[in-house]
Order: sequence, then structure tokens, then C-alpha cells
Amino acid sequence: TTATGPTVLRIQDLAIRAGGSDRLRGVSFEVRAGEIVGVAGVEGNGQTELVEALAGLTPTAVRGAAVSGSIELSGQRIDGLSAHARRAAGIAHIPEDRHRRGLVLDFDLTENAILGLQDRPPAVAKNGAVWMDLEAVRAGAEKLLDEFDVRPANPDLAARSLSGGNQQKLIVGREMSQGPKLLLVSQPTRGVDIGAIEFIHRQLLALRDRGVAILLVSAELEEVTSLSDRLLVLHAGKIAGEVDPRTTP
Repeated sequence: TTATGPTVLRIQDLAIRAGGSDRLRGVSFEVRAGEIVGVAGVEGNGQTELVEALAGLTPTAVRGAAVSGSIELSGQRIDGLSAHARRAAGIAHIPEDRHRRGLVLDFDLTENAILGLQDRPPAVAKNGAVWMDLEAVRAGAEKLLDEFDVRPANPDLAARSLSGGNQQKLIVGREMSQGPKLLLVSQPTRGVDIGAIEFIHRQLLALRDRGVAILLVSAELEEVTSLSDRLLVLHAGKIAGEVDPRTTP
């Protein structure tokens, strides 16, 4: 573990009701700079809804979901912001379903490397600009593929041609490379090989050591206990308790 800094994420009484049932009920906790807070529990107990609510992805218009409570990022309320605005404020997100949320499979690796980042440098000259710098985009993609060991490192390949592990490393690299204040990580090593698992774990620990706040959700108890500095247990949409991962059997 490393020394923690100020509170980056503060959640108070977060609740979600969707489809006629309570998905989250009065969830409150904090994540500080330089720590990984893990969320453990059997899937289906509100983990997906928690991360989607923090990322701004709760589809209130589609499912009639009702979200209440407050979400603060570095002391500023963000619960009224769109997913795009939250990314701009410093939230990065490694989603649990890389095909549905993380990639456009028919796009090439260069295009996937800037998904959600296409309106900020280096993709464009300045924030909000329209004309993309294609040379800078390609150079950035090549750098990302090299640094995060994505194989084959061919920026012209379609994302669908990569193995699951390499698809995941591409997403991890893209999200970590944007310099986030807070990284939301859901099931980071699902369906990937042992080599990619070890690589992704090292990257998460290195990012934490650089002072980033990380919220980690994983159904793999060994993964979440080995990586987390603090561990929350989510059951039936509520925080059932906090345990020390170093003493969890």
C-alpha cells in the first residue's frame, strides 16, 4: 500500500431504483488519492449499477431508473453531469463488458484508442476543436500499443481481430493514459489469459502509486483482495461492511 492523499470520490446515500426494484440503497463511501478501494460480493448485488451511476451511464430515460444521493469528485458535485462531462472532469472507466461499453469492434485500433477522447488533445489542437490531427492520433495509438503490450501492435487492425486479453489491454491503456483523477474498474481481467492478468494488475498498482484514486469491482475474490487497500462488501444493494483485505482469508 502507499500513502493516501485527499478524498477524490465521495458518495453519500446513493440509491438507484430501476425496473420496480432497489438496485442500490443508501450507499456511502470515499476513495482517496493513491488508494484502491475494492468492492466485493456476488454479482447481481448492485456492483454494475454502482459503477454505471458513477460513470454517468445510468440510462434513466430508457429504463425509468431513479437515482438519488450525491456524488462528489474532488469536492465538486458531479451527479448532474453527463458521462462525457465526467470524463472531462477526470473520471476514466474500464467497463465490465469490453464489447458493449469499451470498444467499437469494427473500428481499427487507432480509432478505438481515442474513443471518448476525440475532442481533446492530442486528437485535436485544443479542447473542443473539430479538426482532428490524424498524425498525432496515429502516433498516440502506436505509443499506447507499445506501452501496454497490445499484440499485434498494428494500429490498422480492427479491434475484433485481437484476443480478449489484447482488447482489454487496449482499453486499460486508453483509460489510464488520459491522466485520470479517478479510475473506475469493473471486472478488469474477465476472460483474459494469465499473462494479461498479471500485466493489468501491475498497471493498476503503478497507477495507484502515482496518486490516482481507483475503485475496483471484481467478482474474483482473490483479485480484489490482493489489489485493494480497503475492501467493501456489497450485498443486496447495500454496503454490508468494510474489511481489511490483508486479513481476509
